[in-house]
Amino acid sequence: MPESVPPSPSDKPLLAVLKGERRDPPPIWMMRQAGRYLPEYRALRADKGGFLDLVYDSEAAAEVTLQPLRRYPQLDGAILFSDILIVPFAIGQELSFVAGEGPRLAPTMLDARMRDLEPHMERLQPIYETVRRVKAELSPQTTFLGFAGSPWTVATYMIAGQGSREQAEARRLAYSDPGKFDAILDMIAMVTVDYLSGQIEAGVDAVQLFDSWSGSLAPAQFERFVIARTAWIVAELKKRHPKIPVIGFPRGAGGKLGAYARETGVDAIGVDETADPNWANRELPQGMPVQGNLDPLALIGGGAPLSDAVQRVLDAFSGRPHIFNLGHGIQQDTPLAHVEELMRQVKGGE
Repeated sequence: MPESVPPSPSDKPLLAVLKGERRDPPPIWMMRQAGRYLPEYRALRADKGGFLDLVYDSEAAAEVTLQPLRRYPQLDGAILFSDILIVPFAIGQELSFVAGEGPRLAPTMLDARMRDLEPHMERLQPIYETVRRVKAELSPQTTFLGFAGSPWTVATYMIAGQGSREQAEARRLAYSDPGKFDAILDMIAMVTVDYLSGQIEAGVDAVQLFDSWSGSLAPAQFERFVIARTAWIVAELKKRHPKIPVIGFPRGAGGKLGAYARETGVDAIGVDETADPNWANRELPQGMPVQGNLDPLALIGGGAPLSDAVQRVLDAFSGRPHIFNLGHGIQQDTPLAHVEELMRQVKGGE
């Protein structure tokens, strides 16, 4: 039996798992790991001003991207610090962030049509500069992840002008004016391909598509608005960058998760905290890399409940390529000591 070959200095465990390898311990990163639960982030944001100012300051955004890796060297991945609403900003809507209330887009697509917007694709360039700056600083073992929002989720913000309860405005428009709704999704999809391609050319190793609101759709709509559009984006990206893995994250997909995994062409699938990990392991294609799915609130709780929840995830996905992650973004009030607990348990005391 041949001896195992130790990993080379340039080995990236997370990237290897995205390409179908099983690694033990599993690689780990956390959604929203760069952000407001970190005191160093809060200090930098206080110095730089508003959220959008921070995103568009490439030097500062690169620093935010790198902060969690300095605090938690066990992390195997860096996730670009940006926002999914950069795409509608480039398409021509004006974007602002209201303190305590979240993002705002104007004009809303209830009141405007795509032809009314003046595109500003140069608004994507500072994001690519952030990627280049981060890439120059990352260790060879760290996988650099870019991302974008999926068309359905981005459309919900473009149509309502903000986050909305049950995404009702977007769902109503899909029924009342399907032509306009499809035009919005198509434009988002086209710009998203260019945007992700630009991130890849600037230096990311893999990309993730966030469909944070996919759980609000009926099955037929999920097929059209989530699966079909994601499949188109993945196919177009693969034409340009065939070796770059794509992670799909259809939050709230539930029983539609298997269809998403089989039909979109994504290389790996993110599982949110509402899915039982043992069920997900049975439903998803054999050998497909899975990412997830610790409840972010378990991370806040800490102690024995956190340890038990972590072990359930590790056990459920022990027979396939697995990236340990949260089921959604880390919460602002997460104790740093609990993140350290998580790292120790997943990484076996590293």
